[in-house]
Amino acid sequence: MGYDPEEFIPCECCSSKAVDIHHIDARGMGGDPTGGKDRIENLMALCRRCHDDYGDIQDLKEGLRKLHRMYMKYRGVKFNHEKK
Repeated sequence: MGYDPEEFIPCECCSSKAVDIHHIDARGMGGDPTGGKDRIENLMALCRRCHDDYGDIQDLKEGLRKLHRMYMKYRGVKFNHEKK
């Protein structure tokens, strides 16, 4: 995501310190053999509280996806399918 390991990484929902990487579309048991679920489009930094409160609620998935896209656009990160 463009951060150094020592840097403060903000939660994409509340801006407190992120400690988890959330898969918007769950990887499922055994992981994702194609690697599609481990792409930047599907990974967002969250604090533990936001991960617990929002991470596994199906009805919030599209909202988290939109929030993640806005956050990455603000940070200047291009998704794999976007032109550089």
